[in-house]
Amino acid sequence: MSTSLLGFTTPLVLRTSSTATNLGNNVSPLHRAPCVNAGGVRPTTKMVTSVERSTASGGSTSNDTALADIGMVGLAVMGQNLALNIAENGFKIAVHNRSVSKVHATVKRAEEEGLSTNVIGCESIADFVASLAKPRKIIMLVKAGAPVDATIASLRELLDEGDLIIDGGNEFYTNTERRGADLEKDGILYIGMGVSGGEDGARFGPSLMPGGKKEAWELVEPLFTKVAAVVDDAPCVTYIGPGGAGNYVKMVHNGIEYGDMQLIGEAYDLLRNVGGLTTAEISQVFDEWNNAELKSFLVEITASILKTRDDIVADGTALIDRVLDQTGSKGTGMWTIQEGAARAIPAPTMAAALEARYLSALKPARVAASTILQGPSPTVLPAVERAALVSDVRRALYASKICSYAQGMNLIRQAGLDGDWSLDLGAIAAIWKGGCIIRAKFLDRIKAAYDRDSALESLLVDAEFAKELADAQESWRRVVTVAVANGVAVPSMSGSLAYYDAYRREVLPSSQMVQAQRDFFGSHTYKRIDDGETYHTRWSSDGVSSKVE
Repeated sequence: MSTSLLGFTTPLVLRTSSTATNLGNNVSPLHRAPCVNAGGVRPTTKMVTSVERSTASGGSTSNDTALADIGMVGLAVMGQNLALNIAENGFKIAVHNRSVSKVHATVKRAEEEGLSTNVIGCESIADFVASLAKPRKIIMLVKAGAPVDATIASLRELLDEGDLIIDGGNEFYTNTERRGADLEKDGILYIGMGVSGGEDGARFGPSLMPGGKKEAWELVEPLFTKVAAVVDDAPCVTYIGPGGAGNYVKMVHNGIEYGDMQLIGEAYDLLRNVGGLTTAEISQVFDEWNNAELKSFLVEITASILKTRDDIVADGTALIDRVLDQTGSKGTGMWTIQEGAARAIPAPTMAAALEARYLSALKPARVAASTILQGPSPTVLPAVERAALVSDVRRALYASKICSYAQGMNLIRQAGLDGDWSLDLGAIAAIWKGGCIIRAKFLDRIKAAYDRDSALESLLVDAEFAKELADAQESWRRVVTVAVANGVAVPSMSGSLAYYDAYRREVLPSSQMVQAQRDFFGSHTYKRIDDGETYHTRWSSDGVSSKVE
């Protein structure tokens, strides 16, 4: 008998349809029909004919055939890579997919990567469940929405009280809370866990954002702590909070990602079309930026993208010039902006980034409009001014990036207060330092800001960030001005500056006017600056104001 890394025993006992048979040393514990081991070996009928449904649904525990520490349902790119990461870290994992070909592909890849002993491929959901040590722990990485509900339904009848399902996809947090409450009726635990880092992160160490009941997290904490990315000797995973907190934080992470990517795209546009730099020169600029305050995964890959040449036509052209200018989106950015509106948390950097994607999708309309609408065309600066532009864009990008993160953290903070999640914003910033798409050097400083003041209203008013924004603002304003003068749209960069300017003004005259207009046509009332009381004025008649109780 062996002991798993989660502390559960793994007996070398298999169950046939008629009796439990102790196979001793004759058969590997990985041989389970119709499960196959990572060597692709399927047991003969003589060895094991099937696995009893009674075993899968909580039959005899004395001869329990459970073998794997954890299971994975969903073997697309993320699921397969995370499964292999788990296996490589010493945990035994059973894998299943509705399309059996993906099960075999995962098993084959496990063999190629020397992980044969830790991967069990299962064709049927019943045998998959029966391959798991109790309490069973199952990760789902399937498409959000109906496929998640369908997967849960297929698992539910096979699980017992105390078993755990983990949704690792990008799911809207209220769906996670609904599913968790429903499964709780049967005593089944549920975690909604954000997984960030793309396929490489999943394989070699992602950033993980689990939410749900603390007791559920404790069942898998040792495993996920080991498979997560590690930065400064700390794993990039922490328990986020109850309910849908984990999915919520991942959603906002993706919203920040939208803003970050758009800001970099705008910087590229300016350097290329106003600065007149070549793709090779811009790549060098981003490489240099990646060695200072802008050091991040997205800046790093931008430099790599700009170095890449077209291998299809193979004429030396930069591949970026042959990428169609239509940006896709999958929903988390939209959810973030909807949540910002619902909670009255302004997020203009991220909202502009989302709308820029929607505008990019209007390719045929933009092509037609380009022959009708008038405006300035980008004018390349003289060579002597290019260095100054590069310096200004660098500062503008950094200042705008601070605004994007500030907006995202404000939204997370408000959701935590509304949901009574007791979120640790500093800890959240820390787990984004590695493994995830928005990992960046300055997350250390975001963590430090929240460590100094856990109730910080905004990163903008942290003393260190406020000084950096002040130092950058002249460059920031010059960049937005030159962009407008040259007809180059920089919606996220200009939106960030407008956010900064509005946030730092004690009185907003435009807001005074809008509220007065609301009272004029809709009797919506207004508060006076001098006494703080609420009034309505008969603007269209005698102009008399009266206090509203």
